[in-house]
Amino acid sequence: MQAVEVKSFLEGKLPEIKVEVEGEGCNFQLNIISDELAGLSPVKRQQQIYTHLNPWIADGSIHAVTMKFFSRAAWAERT
Repeated sequence: MQAVEVKSFLEGKLPEIKVEVEGEGCNFQLNIISDELAGLSPVKRQQQIYTHLNPWIADGSIHAVTMKFFSRAAWAERT
């Protein structure tokens, strides 16, 4: 699995987010930029992402995922 596949997939499923993906194979770090998700609790934010990734996790395509969430303003200040 390639990072670009994960990015395209998640941005297609959740058009209100922007995803920066690092990693390859089956281990990925996701930087998720979304004002909508920023207002949710940490558990709710992760649930929104895992809902879409679970089939890939179940079949072993993705083994490990770490996520960091940013509002658009926080991401702009970071870069």
